[in-house]
Amino acid sequence: MTYSSNQSFQQPNPNPWRLPVLVGVLIGLLVGWLLIGQIRGYSYSRDASPRSVTPRGDLADQEKTTIEIFEEAAPSVVYITSVTNRQAIRGFSILEIPQAGTGSGFLWDEYGHVVTNYHVVRGARSVQVTLADQTTWDASLVGKEPDKDLAVLRIDAPPARLKPIAIGASNDLRVGQTVFAIGNPFGLDQTLTTGVVSAIGRTIQSMTGRKIEGVIQTDAAINPGNSGGPLLDSAARLIGVNTMIVSDSGSSAGIGFAVPVDTVNKVVPQLIKHGRVIRPRMGIAIRNASQVRALRDASVTGVLIRSVQRGGGADEAGLRGNNWTPNGIILGDVIQQIDNHEIKSMDDLLSVLEQEYQAGDVVTVTYLREGKRRTTRVQLQKPPYSEE
Repeated sequence: MTYSSNQSFQQPNPNPWRLPVLVGVLIGLLVGWLLIGQIRGYSYSRDASPRSVTPRGDLADQEKTTIEIFEEAAPSVVYITSVTNRQAIRGFSILEIPQAGTGSGFLWDEYGHVVTNYHVVRGARSVQVTLADQTTWDASLVGKEPDKDLAVLRIDAPPARLKPIAIGASNDLRVGQTVFAIGNPFGLDQTLTTGVVSAIGRTIQSMTGRKIEGVIQTDAAINPGNSGGPLLDSAARLIGVNTMIVSDSGSSAGIGFAVPVDTVNKVVPQLIKHGRVIRPRMGIAIRNASQVRALRDASVTGVLIRSVQRGGGADEAGLRGNNWTPNGIILGDVIQQIDNHEIKSMDDLLSVLEQEYQAGDVVTVTYLREGKRRTTRVQLQKPPYSEE
């Protein structure tokens, strides 16, 4: 066989359908992608416009109530800034008091009196109060009651800027009631948190070691900066002053405490009028009966009279304090009961006197002297007679 010189030899195509199949697959994928996009409602237009707003409808009744409470009470809540030599507050491992420096408060009256926690302004060199309208005013300390962790400030603002908070009651609170806290946690002013009354009648310890009775427990979030702010009921009335939290971290753990408004309403007027609480006095210096147990009788309970102030009610009633003799100390009388109130500690005695009596009242004192129980009548007086 002869082949001409201009003939070329070509090998046959091993897969003549490969290219058309590949093109078909790509077209199929593109069509499928577009179809899926259409099914899912995707829009590929570059001219996309905002979605239309779905009508909301009316607010729920509970939401309306919360909004109304905030709008009613918020103008009465203030932000407190104090300049102080900061120091650690010791003695609170589980119960932590938020650090002084910033806190909350509320307007008590149209004369510029502001109520807050004592620990918010403790040791402050200067204090400023910022109102809800964001105006800031220098404040002066009017009075303090560390035993109740309460203090009263005053600002010289015009009455038109001052909206006093509505006052409620705490003696009829019930567990489960809705409560509202307004304050300045972590410096975030005008913050609202909600919760319920978790418990009533709690007892906590103030910075002085004295007990605060009838305290309200709540799960409304209370954080550093909320201290001194109001705890409100569903009528936007003050029912407590937020004071302490139980927390390992210092932030809210759902257990907060508020000084009851019934206590606040007794203390604040005295702070405004006198700068301090005026308690009825017996005219004695006292110590807990642990001193008696250490020296004489381990079974004795009550309050030991260390000394009696001349001319006081206890002196007139014949009560005796400690007496030092060449043969040793003769312990004074041990008060065990005031009227029908049992007295086991110094705190019991002070609490009974301040909660149940006024200066001028006459009380029956049951006391222990030389192992025998006796009684006498003591007229309570105003200072200068004081228990130290």
